[in-house]
Amino acid sequence: MVQSVDSSSRNRMIEAAIDLMRTSGLSGAGINEIVRESGAPKGSVYHHFPGGKSQIAAEALAVYSGRVMRFIDQALAGKRHPDEKLKALFGAFARRIGESDYRRSCAAGTVALDLEDDVAGLRVVLAAAFADWVELIARHFDLGDARRTKSFAGLVLSTIEGAYVRCRVERSSRPFRDAGEWLAELVRRTPQV
Repeated sequence: MVQSVDSSSRNRMIEAAIDLMRTSGLSGAGINEIVRESGAPKGSVYHHFPGGKSQIAAEALAVYSGRVMRFIDQALAGKRHPDEKLKALFGAFARRIGESDYRRSCAAGTVALDLEDDVAGLRVVLAAAFADWVELIARHFDLGDARRTKSFAGLVLSTIEGAYVRCRVERSSRPFRDAGEWLAELVRRTPQV
């Protein structure tokens, strides 16, 4: 199926928004920056996104969230034991940030740090993404009861987001690798069901 020019422009704007948010948060993903990065005609922005920057950001974050879900699921599904799963997950994130030359973080994390009251609607989008990621991570572990497993999954996600910050500052994937080792050690010492 051939994609229409309108659909192509729309998709390019979403991809540009994702890339810009991954590198510089919401403040770096303005309409002008999205138009410049996407190569889409400026007049098409409000045709495709009548809600402006907030709508583009929300839709881009939804697309990005789905990709992260697949990325996490693939990394965790490849291993059998919980400690191996954690090392694989954090190793995958270490490779991912290294491939971006330590320039691209998690779009949801960078936008969360950049939220102002005038875009509070994005808080709902981000909360849903984080909740989905925690649920997905929790499905790959069993620490004895659902509450405990979900809490552990939340710790894993918080560690991923924090490791992104350190990796960018330190220009090293070591924070992801170290975190994976420590969490693997923690889960090895935790009774499994």
